[in-house]
Amino acid sequence: MRILILASAVAFGIGAAAIAVSAEAEDRAREETFRQLELFGDVLSRIEADYVTDADKAELIEAAIDGMLGALDPHSSYLSVDDFQDMQVSTSGEYGGLGLEVTMREEMVTVVSPIADTPAERAGLESGDRIVAVDGESILGAPLDEATDLMRGPPGEPITITVLRDGADPFDVDLVREIIEVRSVIWEMKEELPYMRIATFNEHTTENVLEGLADLEEAAGGALPGLILDMRSNPGGLMEQSVTVAEMFLDGGEVVSTRGRDPRETRRYNADSGDRLDGAPIFILTNAGTASAAEIVTGALQDRGRATVVGMPSFGKGSMQTVIPLRGGRDGALRLTTARYYTPAGHSIQATGITPDVLISARRIEGDLPRRFTEDNLRNALENETGGEREALDPDMIEQPPEDWDETEDYVLSRAEAMLREALEPQTAAMVQTQG
Repeated sequence: MRILILASAVAFGIGAAAIAVSAEAEDRAREETFRQLELFGDVLSRIEADYVTDADKAELIEAAIDGMLGALDPHSSYLSVDDFQDMQVSTSGEYGGLGLEVTMREEMVTVVSPIADTPAERAGLESGDRIVAVDGESILGAPLDEATDLMRGPPGEPITITVLRDGADPFDVDLVREIIEVRSVIWEMKEELPYMRIATFNEHTTENVLEGLADLEEAAGGALPGLILDMRSNPGGLMEQSVTVAEMFLDGGEVVSTRGRDPRETRRYNADSGDRLDGAPIFILTNAGTASAAEIVTGALQDRGRATVVGMPSFGKGSMQTVIPLRGGRDGALRLTTARYYTPAGHSIQATGITPDVLISARRIEGDLPRRFTEDNLRNALENETGGEREALDPDMIEQPPEDWDETEDYVLSRAEAMLREALEPQTAAMVQTQG
């Protein structure tokens, strides 16, 4: 008994010492934080007293917040009151502007992807284009929210943006702002093959997909024989919408999981039973502009063996952001990276992207592969915590259009159509045999 009591006393002593050391470390960290805050106050006071002109302290503090969040990762940021309202409008599906999803890369506003059927897409803007001026005014080094404010505006107003593209001299693009009604989903029968393009994931995407499937089923005269699901240049959007879209094509099971700072807080999102296509073949089209929520859908259907992915590797954004209103939105909001997400097989695609099952380039590759604009190129991008790296591509492993291919035609889509027809051949042959 004495030995047990002694052991307990020793254990208590060790535990108490550990608690004391931990508390002391926390006190030192707290003191260092206060010291840094005092330093910030000293710098602000010095600017106010000695700077060559009067400075707007509110703007300085907002810029300091932007810098603090930008030092975390490319997707954490401060949203001013106006920016917060713009974000709410954007996810609701309508705003005035050009139709561009942009981010900061090497201190330049860089296009992630143009949104389908908008002035930006019709003007031929591409993923990776850098916007260096708006109406002749340089935006090099300007904060992202300031640059986007310059590009947005009342519909009908003209705007000229100066674009820097790899392998070309800077050039101007003249556009006219429009009400960007982000039609998140478009669909049609292409030579009797069901085709659906999801351009973004906003509040209406799931209902739009359901409407599209119903229309396609009516056009097909019954159940769909298969589907081409085009996710190219889809910058993502609302995560919950990606989950409800993915589960339409899964008969139960996991869609995605998320994990925050504490691994014990892992959350799993599962599909309800009932595959809308009843196992019919699906071909998903991707490119370097396929990002975030679009990668959740693609990764889920690929891992679950439910779809064949065709095209080029995706963007590689494997993190989730939470928008946190400040004082109910009266002080704007924080967009903060709070978790990473994982495909059903437990893969993180952060900075690595999703490699298609069939690699196909939309254009011929002359010499080395062109530089791709992807998550791992962004400043302060999170590393892949599992140690994964983006797969090096060999041009010889990538199918390319023939030399005489008409570049106005969509080669990747044409190949997906051919693959879907091939997948349907046994089914068609069985129907013919039954009828005979």
